[in-house]
Amino acid sequence: MIMLTQRAAERVRTMHAEIAAPSKRLRVFVESGGCSGFQYGMAFDERKDGDSELESEGVRFFIDQASLAYLEGSSIDFDDGLHGKGFEIKNPNAQSTCGCGKSFN
Repeated sequence: MIMLTQRAAERVRTMHAEIAAPSKRLRVFVESGGCSGFQYGMAFDERKDGDSELESEGVRFFIDQASLAYLEGSSIDFDDGLHGKGFEIKNPNAQSTCGCGKSFN
């Protein structure tokens, strides 16, 4: 399971309303790159073959099977305060993360 905090869910709902594309949902994914080997990504997208559809805090989102294996048990928060980083993923499966918090191995 991947959990969104209430703040993250509110931000996703706001962003989704701004794109005015009701058939698209949030996609959470992992891809090669970043300074630690893998990096997190989020985008609004259509469902693809093999996707799982998860829900947290009333937000439904897509994730592919490979990304789910890396992110199982993670939580996604959103911080827009003075030193806010935007979306932040806390991943219990990451052996290490870079200073920016956007990549891991």
